[in-house]
Amino acid sequence: MSKTYKELMNDITTFILDVDGVLTDGSIHVTPTGEMLRNMNIRDGYAMKAAVENGYTVCIISGGSNEGVRVRLRNLGITDIHLGVSDKVETFEEFTDIYKIKPEQVLYMGDDLPDYWVMQRVGLPTCPQDAAPEIKAISKYISHKNGGTGCVRDVIEQVMKVQGKWMEHFNAKYD
Repeated sequence: MSKTYKELMNDITTFILDVDGVLTDGSIHVTPTGEMLRNMNIRDGYAMKAAVENGYTVCIISGGSNEGVRVRLRNLGITDIHLGVSDKVETFEEFTDIYKIKPEQVLYMGDDLPDYWVMQRVGLPTCPQDAAPEIKAISKYISHKNGGTGCVRDVIEQVMKVQGKWMEHFNAKYD
């Protein structure tokens, strides 16, 4: 009998996230100079920072290469940021090998076809509500939130709650 997504959350030590369509709503604003601007949800940022502060590994693997995204993520304490990636499986395998992370310890959130093959390799593939149908079909959890509107917060908060670390983290800040 296979485990439920809540049971799989007990094993998670690592969050790997796509950017466009997951941390953003997938739209870009192109300035007259050609710069591409993205919107990110502040609650996703809070959850990623909380995860890092609680010892989880947070990694970004994205085909996009916006340096503003890198700056935002570094300010949250994320150090494993892989932008401009053409082969997400190769980057995933190198990353998990370096850190000795087992696939069943990884929650991956993706939204579109470039995420498909790496999502097949992780313990808990997840996606936003507005992900591509092929991604929804292989996800063990589909957030009730769309990309860029708190779907990352949703999965991180759930994992930390299952593991008893969500309110513990919050309370530790105010004790």
